Amino acid sequence: MDILEKCRPWTAEHLLATGRDCYFRAVGDTFDGTEADFQGRRVIVAASHDYLGLSAEPRVREAAVAAVRRFGTSLGGSRAVSGSLELHEELERGLAAFLGHEAALVLPSGYQANLMLAPLLGDGDMVFSDFSNHVSLEEAVRLGRAKERKFLHGDLGHLEELLIAADGSGTENTGGKLILTDGVFSVDGDVCDLPGLMKLADAHGARVVVDSSHDLGVLGPTGAGAGEHFGLRPDLVTGALSKSLASVGGVIAGPADVIRYLRFHARAALFTAAASPANVAAALAALRVLRAEPERRVRVLDLAERLHNGLRALGFDTGASVTPVVPVLVSGRERCLRVWRRLFDAGVFAAPMVHPVVRAGREVLRVTLTAAHTDDQLERVLAAFEHVGRVEGVIPGSAPAAHTPVRIVRPRGPLTTVR
Repeated sequence: MDILEKCRPWTAEHLLATGRDCYFRAVGDTFDGTEADFQGRRVIVAASHDYLGLSAEPRVREAAVAAVRRFGTSLGGSRAVSGSLELHEELERGLAAFLGHEAALVLPSGYQANLMLAPLLGDGDMVFSDFSNHVSLEEAVRLGRAKERKFLHGDLGHLEELLIAADGSGTENTGGKLILTDGVFSVDGDVCDLPGLMKLADAHGARVVVDSSHDLGVLGPTGAGAGEHFGLRPDLVTGALSKSLASVGGVIAGPADVIRYLRFHARAALFTAAASPANVAAALAALRVLRAEPERRVRVLDLAERLHNGLRALGFDTGASVTPVVPVLVSGRERCLRVWRRLFDAGVFAAPMVHPVVRAGREVLRVTLTAAHTDDQLERVLAAFEHVGRVEGVIPGSAPAAHTPVRIVRPRGPLTTVR
């Protein structure tokens, strides 16, 4: 059989018939990071993770332009050979200090930052993973040689059972143990119970790794993420630079000896071209703005709370989220994609999440606003959801008499400005 035969049915007509044409839509132009042109239609972008609205910030853009003028568009090699700049090291020092760790390593993507964990996962080791972790964490485990045990999402009781079983499982307890979790879960928008995870880790001799892609820049008094929010320091932190840091790339931070070991053992670092000068410079500039302007965090959290509660007042279900990741339940694959299309026609671009990203029957439209969105844009998003939700029968014809309000997660302590 031809190995490519499986691809034949995937025609443009097939994508249209199955609703998959909503993905990979090309943007013609963007406007202030909040709106975009899609084939002649201008819509509000409510699907971006540029949480602090820094991708359109002039200081970030100019830093990227200046880096291209100085270093060119590419370094033509890996960091290990010819692609390492002092600029990379400056960003690594800044991120390490920001995240409260000794050292950091910058990668070309957030996905690769999580793949960096693979060399730590050897024969005899065990990994305990939250069922809702990002797929890149799953890939890291697959690349390693450790055995994996998945615990029900956010269920510390189940995790404890697995850890106890591993403690008494004979040869299986000869290696190390690692607990993997997202800080903020990218679809559900809830925050991990880091204190509970670290307490269990201490009790069972495990290490903890947190993927802070969606909480870096958003949680904590200075925006350093879930660890800072809870006043704790996970053993390792990974993250994407493509969200609050308005660039493309990834980072892994931790003890200096661990980061040094991974530089020389992780294929995700050794066999990839270096992150481009423009991306590194943009992230560095964004980090400076993030630390100097905490009002951006206040703004995105305020907008998120108003979005959650505006949707809930209309009768929508936004699940357990208490963050700017707002999952709107629209159960049924066809219905979810149909609602997405109606919203797009109404001028709002959301992100449809269907199986296998989520369980069948738990389809959601993920909605995110950034600090750059205006109050008027928020109201237009809510108006579009109200109209489409009623037409599609997702919400009742009139608003419910009452709803359970969402109190967005806030910093535990005063917001801190770092100059």
